[in-house]
Amino acid sequence: MVKIPLRAIAPPGRSPNPFKDLPESPGVYIFLLGETPIYIGKAINLKRRVGSYFDINLESKTARMMGQAEYLTYILVSSELESLLLEAKLIRSYMPRFNISAKDDKHPLYIQITKEKYPRVITARKFNEKQKNIAFFGPFPSSTNVKSVLKMLRKIFPYSDHKLGRRPCLYSHLGLCNPCPNGIENLKSEDDKYLQKKKYLKNIRHVKAVLSEQFNSVKIELGREMDFLSKKEMYEDAQIVRDQIARLDYITQVRMSSEYYVENPNLYEDQRNKELMELKNILVNCKLKIENCTRIECYDIAHLAGIAPTASMVTFINGVPEKEYYRHFRIKNAKGGDDYGSLKEVIERRIKHLDDWGRPDLIIVDGGLGQVNTFSEVLKNNEIDIPVIGIAKNPNRLIIKNKKIRLEGASLNLVARMRDEAHRFARRYHHTLISKSITK
Repeated sequence: MVKIPLRAIAPPGRSPNPFKDLPESPGVYIFLLGETPIYIGKAINLKRRVGSYFDINLESKTARMMGQAEYLTYILVSSELESLLLEAKLIRSYMPRFNISAKDDKHPLYIQITKEKYPRVITARKFNEKQKNIAFFGPFPSSTNVKSVLKMLRKIFPYSDHKLGRRPCLYSHLGLCNPCPNGIENLKSEDDKYLQKKKYLKNIRHVKAVLSEQFNSVKIELGREMDFLSKKEMYEDAQIVRDQIARLDYITQVRMSSEYYVENPNLYEDQRNKELMELKNILVNCKLKIENCTRIECYDIAHLAGIAPTASMVTFINGVPEKEYYRHFRIKNAKGGDDYGSLKEVIERRIKHLDDWGRPDLIIVDGGLGQVNTFSEVLKNNEIDIPVIGIAKNPNRLIIKNKKIRLEGASLNLVARMRDEAHRFARRYHHTLISKSITK
């Protein structure tokens, strides 16, 4: 870990505020007095979060902590969930003084999975060794962090936080307590009750595994379940499981245990370098003309049956998303549903901004050979030499020239992360346009 002095005079060419050079990535930041951590926090965006500590209007406790802190260091991670779990583990290990006193002498918060007929996932202020529980996780330094963890997990694996009652709870109507224990108990058929209870307990088991950082084992189990349901032609149920896998992939990204980050604080950078090196080796072996993979752009199209078509461009530099270079495109000329026409319109607009937006070393298009050729032809006609490849699903593979290369390992993590981010960014703008049209 690099220790950044907080009071050192900035050398020529460097910002006097150390936070301005931090990455806009998830991670854990640590304020140090000498070698001793005095405060540990997590952030979705390290640069923005740490920057808030240099505000002139700090609360008294925060100002006192900043008055004592001599150094700042940080650990980059791959996802928000990993930052939450790593933060809790580091606080439990070091017990920094300002984390302990930050909540006016209140006890830190834990996540508790109760041992009952229908286990509940709830929060607790104290760790009671005498109370029987399936699991206890934490401590988490604030209720906001705990709620953030549970909010993410509940959308993937619905669970109950209430005791048994007569009617299904409000959250059951939102799909966040599904199946609801109250509803299960009201079923008349014992067979139906057994199946629904089994489904509920499976969700609880997955929640426990994710909080225990067993991300990969959960994904493998879900993958087997999805294959089984597909073979039984239970396609709607298979779709639900597939969505669970996708959401779990998104919140965990590269699935690393926080123990690895503790052992190697530079793990994030090492992993990014490994991903880029593997991807470059694949491209070189396919005889694609490319000097480096420093700056990569990924594109995706989004529309609903041809309505409100949009496109996204996300930019990764050294394997890290750089959101200041993200761009939305509203498709103006191509007809709705014409993905090739939409992509052609996007790349024609993109090449007009090579000077002010920057020039990518590689372009990735979400799609197959047709999408790749659409981009490549426009670039070739304008005498612009930027290599273009595609990313296809099921199985995940790269489309390089006329070759299909099966993706796995570190290179899959990188390309899938870019594809998922481009998809998310495109869908967000698409939903915005749909909402506006409905309002009008």
